[in-house]
Amino acid sequence: MCTTLPSSDIRFSFSLQICGCALIGLGIYVFVQVYRPQVLPNASISGPPIVIIAVGVVIFFISFFGCCGAAKENYCMVTTFAVFLLLIFLVEIAAAIAGYVYRNQIQDAFTDSLKDDLKKYNTTADVRKAVDDLQRDLQCCGVANYSDWYEVDPFKDRQQLPESCCKVSSTECGKNLTNVYPDGCVHKIEDLLRKNIAIVAGVALGIAFFEILGIIFACCLMKGIRSGYEVM
Repeated sequence: MCTTLPSSDIRFSFSLQICGCALIGLGIYVFVQVYRPQVLPNASISGPPIVIIAVGVVIFFISFFGCCGAAKENYCMVTTFAVFLLLIFLVEIAAAIAGYVYRNQIQDAFTDSLKDDLKKYNTTADVRKAVDDLQRDLQCCGVANYSDWYEVDPFKDRQQLPESCCKVSSTECGKNLTNVYPDGCVHKIEDLLRKNIAIVAGVALGIAFFEILGIIFACCLMKGIRSGYEVM
């Protein structure tokens, strides 16, 4: 069995590289589509997708390192690969626990960031566009609901809302509240996160499984190298 370890470990390291690329792609998708950095620049909000991207990059390079170690049957390189893979696995567990523990703080950060964007709506063109895009894409209005806009100039007279708040675009948006999206954007973002969390969790569990197998393969290869197995 040990005679096949190097080639098996090379193939497995290559599979981990693919997993790393998948994590990078997943992190970018979550960062751009779910967290929307233009609207939610808060560091505590953008942290999770950045961690996903960082872990993906590290896994990609560490897997390449492990592949080289297996090809050269280098004990030090394979050992380093196993240690780093174990550290990454522990970091992922810690990140998952931290995300669960601080989930309420993340929700508060969503709310605070959106409220701040509403205040800047008529002072910054980039923020205005980002908020309008968010409301149109998620079909939402305001933070908790459309009434949040009544605290912001020039909507305090309660006669008008941003055009992006209306189901059917209108320059007089707000005069007919039946045409206004009833849900606030925080609620919609939470729904979006809940819908995507299953995908993120599934990918994370799959990659964690591959990481455990990678550690086992590396340990077997280390044992084989030390015992001086024969190569067929």
